[in-house]
Amino acid sequence: MTEQEKQPTADRDRTHKEAGEDQSSQETAQDDGAQVSTDSTTAGVPEAAIPELVIISGMSGAGRSTAAKCLEDLGWFVVDNLPPALIPTMVELGARSQGNVARIAVVVDVRGRRFFDNLRESLADLESKHVTRRIVFLESSDEALVRRFESVRRPHPLQGDGRIVDGIDAERELLRELRGDADLVIDTSSLNVHELRAKMDAQFAGEEEPELRATVMSFGFKYGLPVDADLVADMRFLPNPHWIPELRPFNGLNEEVSAYVFNQPGAKEFLDRYAELLRLIAAGYRREGKRYVTIAIGCTGGKHRSVATAEKLAARLAAEGVETVVVHRDMGRE
Repeated sequence: MTEQEKQPTADRDRTHKEAGEDQSSQETAQDDGAQVSTDSTTAGVPEAAIPELVIISGMSGAGRSTAAKCLEDLGWFVVDNLPPALIPTMVELGARSQGNVARIAVVVDVRGRRFFDNLRESLADLESKHVTRRIVFLESSDEALVRRFESVRRPHPLQGDGRIVDGIDAERELLRELRGDADLVIDTSSLNVHELRAKMDAQFAGEEEPELRATVMSFGFKYGLPVDADLVADMRFLPNPHWIPELRPFNGLNEEVSAYVFNQPGAKEFLDRYAELLRLIAAGYRREGKRYVTIAIGCTGGKHRSVATAEKLAARLAAEGVETVVVHRDMGRE
């Protein structure tokens, strides 16, 4: 005699009745237009309940852990080394937490092609569900990364039997596409831990997210292009104040230097037209959901022309409602 046959008749009848009621309730909910989720999606979850998502990635040794710790201190729910395939599931769990998990940061590192393919599939899945996500990419120069790995006496995760630079090259190639999709690229080559935290605080500490944030950076071409620049402008078409003896000791923050720069033919016209071009580009960035842009303004040494132009351009952007930070990378370096 089976266990089901041993079950009292009343109990069996009650079980069948409850099962029928459950089936009837589900059918009624479907008839009424209610969404009944049968898979791991955010179906039926109010859009307002879907948490913010930030994906932190980048080069090994570039400061991913520091960036994640900073977001954790700001109240984000941080998951380190989460397999990319599980990111949509994490977002779904956050959406069903009744507001207890409103902001999620996931740290991922790409150590193989299959790993990267999973990440790409997860990002496509999130996009199909209209989940707002941002990618923060931590970048650094080869020299800085080698120095950091040597200082801690640890091998690069991808170097295998080769050298540290071999691992760096392999990882940079794997991450090339992801870097191109990043909303925010931070070059940590010359940053210490406190400076990196300050950059993260500046981007994520605010209660209200502005439409667009811009970093206007002056630099000197002789020191190299900023690797995190989205747009680069060259001010070397203007005469160099360096060759004016009374202006040489000063920099572009000095009123006399700035006046000299913008009294040159083409200087004001360039500023007007470049600001107009940036308005066009900014509108496109907003439509595409890009919230961060780094505009690099260069001259020979990063002291006079680029500094004066960066200051003027930043003032224009701020007047148009763009939250703007000015950085003079190479001023004082000579």
